[in-house]
Amino acid sequence: MFGSGAMTNSIGDLGYADVTIIIGSNTSETHPVISMEIIKAVKAGKKKLIVIDPRNIMMADFAEVSLNQRPGTDVAVLSGMMHWIIKKGLYDREFVETRTEGFKELKKVVAAYTPAHVEKISGVPAAKIKKAAELYAGAARANILYAMGITQHVTGTDNVRSVANLASLTGNLGIPGGGVNPLRGQNNVQGACDMGALPNVYTGYQKVADEGVRHKMEAAWGVELPEAPGLVSTEMVRKRSEGGVRAMYIMGENPMVSDPDLNHAGEVLKNLEFLVVQDIFLTETAELADVVLPGLTFAEKDGTFTNTERRVQRVRRAVEGPGEAREDWRITCDIATAMGYPMEYGHVSEIKAEICSLTPSYTGISWERIEEKGIQWPCPTPEHPGTPILHVGQCARGKAKFMPVEFKEPAEKPDRQYPLVLTTGRILTHFHTGSMTRRCKALDELVPRAEAEFSPHDAKRYRIKDGDMVELTTRRGSIDVTATVTEKANPGVVFMPFHFAESAANVLTGGALDPVAKTPEYKVSAVKVKKKPSK
Repeated sequence: MFGSGAMTNSIGDLGYADVTIIIGSNTSETHPVISMEIIKAVKAGKKKLIVIDPRNIMMADFAEVSLNQRPGTDVAVLSGMMHWIIKKGLYDREFVETRTEGFKELKKVVAAYTPAHVEKISGVPAAKIKKAAELYAGAARANILYAMGITQHVTGTDNVRSVANLASLTGNLGIPGGGVNPLRGQNNVQGACDMGALPNVYTGYQKVADEGVRHKMEAAWGVELPEAPGLVSTEMVRKRSEGGVRAMYIMGENPMVSDPDLNHAGEVLKNLEFLVVQDIFLTETAELADVVLPGLTFAEKDGTFTNTERRVQRVRRAVEGPGEAREDWRITCDIATAMGYPMEYGHVSEIKAEICSLTPSYTGISWERIEEKGIQWPCPTPEHPGTPILHVGQCARGKAKFMPVEFKEPAEKPDRQYPLVLTTGRILTHFHTGSMTRRCKALDELVPRAEAEFSPHDAKRYRIKDGDMVELTTRRGSIDVTATVTEKANPGVVFMPFHFAESAANVLTGGALDPVAKTPEYKVSAVKVKKKPSK
């Protein structure tokens, strides 16, 4: 429904909500500024919070209702809430009748997801599902925040569709304090997607398969462009295994820590005929490269970032870069020119002008207009003020379309051989693959190593104590890691951060992908544990 996966509302707008649902987001650790605004509103009595997460994350301490679902059962939980909202007549009838289509199909699908049935699937008590549904549907303004906790599944697309269905069912679209708001995991992920860093779209989500769009881009760039979309990164790894990809150019990514089924991915990268890595540090991936191209950090270059609320903002050089490091765009231009396609810009503002000329949602966001303050897309003309809230009055497609989905099991379920579920994520102290934060002495001293979280129940079952070394094993491989026993973890679920190359959680994760988004299932892996002997 929301195409680009962008926040429908603004960060400042979150405070208008009477109720907020957080699902699949450890907000206090991954988006601490946003989490503080939510916590302040809850403490002030201005907001009630619903948290849906397999772990007892800090945000649950402030929740009116906290639902600990089994990893991979989000669709069932959300369908159970919609079932109860429809059964009790709590949905927004006027909104559903005038601004949506497909309600009968949704009603038919969720009819089977009674709270009692969902309890059997998810482990969430039926009473809590009912309470969460009534609280959310009863609010004048309610919003939903989500992150990779619901997208990194083989059913990631279904999870997001379910969230959108819930918001539409209750009329929480196009209003202050409403909306569906994905929280981006890195500072310019939204901007990278907006600029076409996806294999099936050009800038502004203009489809590669659209003949008119393709001809527009061909005329602008003076080249013939392919009709078919390309591959996502996980597909590239698979194609290399089949002999189809011979070389890779990796920019600002560290797949030797972040890719799933890391033993397999590592072998693929090591056996490429040619590997180029462009980055700001010599990462684990860069160490394998035939050529390393040193780029600049955000503080060493001019340009724009687009943040999680769709706001395009200026980035200004504050310091000079070290050694031979150069702006990424200059490196790209020189390589293109050397390969026979002259690519020349005198200044980054000229690239911004090209973006505006080819991207309808960015047309009015000129370099000059964002000198003092950023502007939120869509901004279709130079006079347009930008769009703080999407879908006001009507959705981009006209009527919002309900897209009901059935619950599907994760690619792996625990069994007798692998009786626990491993889920991975981030912690406050470190960022992504640790290529920056683990080079910061103060941060690395705070959390110098990976720790696997076990519930007291599981710790007792496997005779594990705080600080013990354990071996975690899945069907992909094994790693040694320090155990910590905590009430954050629920029985049957082990949590590990993926920031640490020496205890790489992604050695354990599988290669199963969402069939639509091609996102790996990082959040559910069947795992077993063995306590290591004391030295």
